[in-house]
Amino acid sequence: MRNITTSAYTPTEFAIENISDNMAKISAWPFEIGYGITLAHPLRRLLYTSTIGYAPTAIQIDGVSHEFDSIRGMLEDVALFIINLKKLRFKIKGESNKEIIEFSFNGPKEIYGKDLSNDKIEVVNTDAYLATINEDAELKFTLIIEKGIGYVPSEEIKELLNDPKFIALDAFFTPVREATYDIEKVLFEDNPDYEKIVLTIKTDGQITPNEAFQNALEAMYKQLSVFDKITNVRNVIKSQNSNNEIENTKLLQNITELNLSARSYNCLEKAGIVYIGELALMSVNELAGLKNLGKKSLDEIKNIMENIGFPVGTSNLNENKEALRKKINELKAQNEG
Repeated sequence: MRNITTSAYTPTEFAIENISDNMAKISAWPFEIGYGITLAHPLRRLLYTSTIGYAPTAIQIDGVSHEFDSIRGMLEDVALFIINLKKLRFKIKGESNKEIIEFSFNGPKEIYGKDLSNDKIEVVNTDAYLATINEDAELKFTLIIEKGIGYVPSEEIKELLNDPKFIALDAFFTPVREATYDIEKVLFEDNPDYEKIVLTIKTDGQITPNEAFQNALEAMYKQLSVFDKITNVRNVIKSQNSNNEIENTKLLQNITELNLSARSYNCLEKAGIVYIGELALMSVNELAGLKNLGKKSLDEIKNIMENIGFPVGTSNLNENKEALRKKINELKAQNEG
C-alpha cells in the first residue's frame, strides 16, 4: 500500500558503466513514478545542445577564391576537400578557445587527420582521409578552429569573420554522437513501481561520455539557477528584519554548490574560502587579488554569483554583513574543532 508523503523520494544510487573510451551508460535510481522521464528527456536534449566541442569554422587556401574552385595537382576539388575537412574531429590543446593554424604539404602525398596534429591542436580521428596531392603539387591553407556548443551555420560565421580571404564553414561543435535513455522499473521498499534512468552516451572522442554528462548537468543547473533569485530576494527582505534569516539563503552553503570549473574551485579552496557568503562579502578587487586567480576564473565566479542573486561585493546584505561574517566564522571554527 502506498504511503502518504509530503515530498518525493530523493534517489540515492548512481552508477557509471564505461563500455569503451567513447561510450558509457550512466544510471540513477530509485525515482518515483514519472520523475525518470521528467529528468532524462531534458538531459538528453542538453547533451546534444550544450556539450562543449571543437570544430573548424573557416579556411583560407592559397590560390583559391571560393569553395567551388579547384587546386592544381590535388585529386579533390575544393568542395570535396572541405567536406573531408568537416569530418575531422579536432581538440584544442590548452585553455585557448580559438586557434589559427597554417599548414603546408608537398606531394606526392596522401593527407590524413594525423598529419594535421601539432603542438596546438589534436585530430582525434587520425585515420580520416583528407586529400591526395601529386608530386609537383603544393597545398597551403590556414585553418581557424574554435571551441563552442551546438551548430553554427556558415552564414553566421561569415558575418563574425568579416574577412573575404576566408571561406566560412558550417561548424558542428557537438561531440555527442548518441544520447538515448531507458526508464526501467526497480523494486524499492517493496514497491515495484520506482524508476531507474539509464542514459547511453557516445561521443566522437573529443571528450569522454562522463565529461559530456557533466556539461549537460552544468547547463541544467545554470538554466534553473535563475529561479534561485526568487528565494534569495525573499530571504534578503526577511533578513533586514532578522539576521537569522541569513541561514535560509545560499550564503552558508559550500562553494561546491556553485559548480565552478576545477581551476576556479581549486584557487578558492587554496585561499581557504569555504562558503558562498565569503564571496558575497568580498569586493571585486579582493577577489581579483587571490593568488593564481586568472581573469577567466574571476569572470566565471562573478557571473555565477550574480546569477544566484548575490554579486561579489553585493549591497543586498546591508546591515546583515556582520551577522553573516560572524556565522561563517562560527561554522569554520566548528569544522576545525
